[in-house]
Amino acid sequence: MVEKLISFSLKNRFVVLLVSACLFAWGIYSVQQNPIDAIPDLSENQVIVFTEWMGRSPQVIEAQVTYPLVSNLQGIPKVKNIRGASMFGMSFVYIIFEDNVDVYWARTRVLERLNYAQRLLPQNVVPTLGPDGTGVGHVFWYHLKANGMDLGEQRALQDWYVKFALQTVPGVAEVASFGGFEKQYQLVLDPLKMQYYNISMMEVMNAVKANNNDVGGRKFEMSNMSYIVRGLGYIKNIKDVEDIAIKNYNSVPVKVKDIGSIQMGGDLRLGIFDENGTGEVVGGIVVMRYGENADKVIKAVKEKMKEVEKGLPEGVTFKTSYDRSELIEKAIASVKGTLIEEMIVVSIVILLFLFHWRSALIILIQLPISVAIGFILLEAFGISSNIMSLTGIALAIGVVVDDGIVMVENAYRTISEKQEEMESNQNNSEIK
Repeated sequence: MVEKLISFSLKNRFVVLLVSACLFAWGIYSVQQNPIDAIPDLSENQVIVFTEWMGRSPQVIEAQVTYPLVSNLQGIPKVKNIRGASMFGMSFVYIIFEDNVDVYWARTRVLERLNYAQRLLPQNVVPTLGPDGTGVGHVFWYHLKANGMDLGEQRALQDWYVKFALQTVPGVAEVASFGGFEKQYQLVLDPLKMQYYNISMMEVMNAVKANNNDVGGRKFEMSNMSYIVRGLGYIKNIKDVEDIAIKNYNSVPVKVKDIGSIQMGGDLRLGIFDENGTGEVVGGIVVMRYGENADKVIKAVKEKMKEVEKGLPEGVTFKTSYDRSELIEKAIASVKGTLIEEMIVVSIVILLFLFHWRSALIILIQLPISVAIGFILLEAFGISSNIMSLTGIALAIGVVVDDGIVMVENAYRTISEKQEEMESNQNNSEIK
C-alpha cells in the first residue's frame, strides 16, 4: 500500500502539489476561524444561579434561598452535580452539566426550572442567571484615571456610561464594575422623634417606597382636545425625600425631615480596589462569552474604548490593568519563531551534508503544511489555539523535521546509489 502511494505520488507530482496547496489554504482559513486564547479553558460546563437578599445572615440565606433552589433544580437532564454556597446577603448555586451539553441549552433548562422554584422563595427575592462565560473568561481589566473626581462620581460614570457602551461589543457577556462608592440616599432616623409621633420603621419604608413612583391616570376631553393625566413622583434630589409625608399628627402632616435627616452616601462595601498602593480606583472586568475568540474580543473592546473615551469628562481616561492579548500574541510569536528557526536550521543542515537544494526545499514545503494540518484538526474538533495546543505544535515540529530529514536523506542516498549503479553498468557495457 505504501509502495503504491509513493509510486502514485512520484508519477503525479502536479496532483501532490495541488493537494498540498489546498491543505495549506485550508490551514490558513482554520487559523483565522479558530478561537485564539492564551489559557486553555479547563473549567466545568456550568450554569450559575445568583440570588441577592441583602441584610440576611448566611444561615437564613441557606435555609430560605439556597436549599429550596438546590432541591428543586435537581432532576434537570444531563446534570452531573449541583453545588450551593451561602454568604451574607447572597446565594450562589452552581449547576454542573455534562461536558457535551450545549451551554445555552443548559441555561434554558435552568430557566424553566427556576420559574417553578421561585414560588418557594421569600417575597421579592428573584434568582438570576450568571453571565454565559467561563472560569477563564476575564480577558480584560481596566480602570478610570480621573484626577479630581471623587470615587462616587467615578463609579456612577462607570455604571451608567462606560459599562453600557462596552456591553454592546460582540462576544462580551458582561462588564462587572469594581471599586468606588455606589451612591444612595441614606435616611438617618431619630428614634425619640419616631416614638413621639408614634411612627414605626415599616411606615417610613412604605411611605418612601410609595412616593418614589410615577402613577398613571386617564384621558379626558375638554374643548375638543384630549388630555392625559399622570402623576410624577420619582425622587430626584434630597429635598424630594425630605418632603415625603408619612402620616398625620393632630391633622398636621409628619414629613421625613421631621423625624430624621437625609444624606447622600455610599452603599455597603465588602472590599476595595487599589492600584499599586497609590489609592483606590474604579473600573470594570470584561467577561468574554462562552466559545468566543479572546483575541478578537479584546481588540473589539479596545476599539470601543477609543470611542467611549471621546465622551468622558475632561481629564478622565482609561488605563489597562490586565490585558490577555499580550500573552496571546507572545504565544503565537513563539510558534512562529520556532517554525522559522526549524526551517532555517534544517535547510542549513541538509545543504551542508547533502549539498542538494531540492532536498532542502522538500523540508521547507513539508513544515508549513504539517502545521496547517494541525490547525485544521484543531478547528474540526473544536479545540481553541492556546498555550498548550500551540506548544504541542511547536514540539511536534521537531518530530516532523526529524522524519523529513531521515526520509529525504534516505531517498537521496537511494537515488544516488541507483544512478551510480546505472552509470557503472553503462560504462561496463561500453567497454565490452
